[in-house]
Amino acid sequence: MRIAMISYHTCPLAVLGGKDTGGMNVYVRELTRALGRRGIGVDVFTRSQDEHVPHVVHDLGYGNRVVHVPAGPEQPQPKTALAGFVPEFIEGIESFVNREGTQYDLIHSHYWLSALAAKPLRTAWRVPVVHMFHTLGIMKARLEGTPEDPLRVEAEADVLTWVDRVVAATPAERAQLQWLHNADLRKVVVIPPGVDLETFHPISANRAKAQIGLEPNARMLLYVGRIERLKGIETLLRAGALLRRRGGITGECACIMVIGGDPDSPGDEMARLQALREELGVTDVVTFVGKKSQESLPYYYSAADVVVVPSHYESFGLVALEAMACGIPVVASGVGGLLYLVQDCRTGFHVPDGDELILAKNLAYLLENDEIRREFGRRGVSLARSYDWRSVAQQVLTLYESVLAGVSAEPVSSNIAL
Repeated sequence: MRIAMISYHTCPLAVLGGKDTGGMNVYVRELTRALGRRGIGVDVFTRSQDEHVPHVVHDLGYGNRVVHVPAGPEQPQPKTALAGFVPEFIEGIESFVNREGTQYDLIHSHYWLSALAAKPLRTAWRVPVVHMFHTLGIMKARLEGTPEDPLRVEAEADVLTWVDRVVAATPAERAQLQWLHNADLRKVVVIPPGVDLETFHPISANRAKAQIGLEPNARMLLYVGRIERLKGIETLLRAGALLRRRGGITGECACIMVIGGDPDSPGDEMARLQALREELGVTDVVTFVGKKSQESLPYYYSAADVVVVPSHYESFGLVALEAMACGIPVVASGVGGLLYLVQDCRTGFHVPDGDELILAKNLAYLLENDEIRREFGRRGVSLARSYDWRSVAQQVLTLYESVLAGVSAEPVSSNIAL
């Protein structure tokens, strides 16, 4: 079996924490690697954003490749411009395939922009398509209070009319597809993302702190992810200010560390958060450390007392899963996939979206109760084992096989407890 994976707007090899890099990059990369271990050939097609990077990269193991396809300028572009380069992207894929003489059995596309390419390729190659949205345009617009992108909303609705299967990360996402787009739920399969347990596992706190330059007695609250309003980082900063006033954290013995973005060349949201940090009087408590490699993240997780996921919405919440795999409790907004992933009062706490007071109270409780924190961490490690990429990839492979066998679409759910 050979799969054409399409991740048009972002490369699975990109450093995490950038404007358009996050859980989807990890998903595509780790799924491709896990499929490779099972002898499944995968080529990941993405738009070239750097003319100095080779167009074909063999960094996914087992012979699987990332193919950077020139489409528009070979540099980062705003998402508003990317749809215009899709025809050139399709031509580039077809030229590559013709040169290589490669044939694919199935297309797996990610995010709505990739579906714009998958649809004509489906017709040209006469192969089925499995799609994963990762986020939905209507949900994003509602939560951000911004106008809906009509092209995106129309494209997402259109996907559901022609695609062979849709992978939803949680039952909540499956329900949203029905509520927002009247999706045929027989096409929608619930399979959550996985976690690489060889990379994300408990590391002793002293070793982890030494690795990232923290003192052994330092206390740390950690955020990992993109720097954008939807991620709710402002709520964490305001909770930090409350903790600071009450003596729960100080610049000397405890801090809030924010991984993601570029603090030295800030975009609008980073600049806003940096200004808010000063306004709240927590400049010596909150540290923006920029993007970090996937290999270094287990040390940051393991050095933390608590990982905070204050998002206004998450379709899944991969950061929470990685933190739990490292044995760290998670305090997360009670929204989207986080409601299923983080077990309230067992592996962490759910807090109301945007409520800095309750967030501060839960963080203070965990900082003050070492045994509870350790018990939540142990339970998180146990839960994370059921999300091993080996299990998740097998479920995806079973889905591919059923599509290729022409098995009628029926409601399907993951065997992972959600």
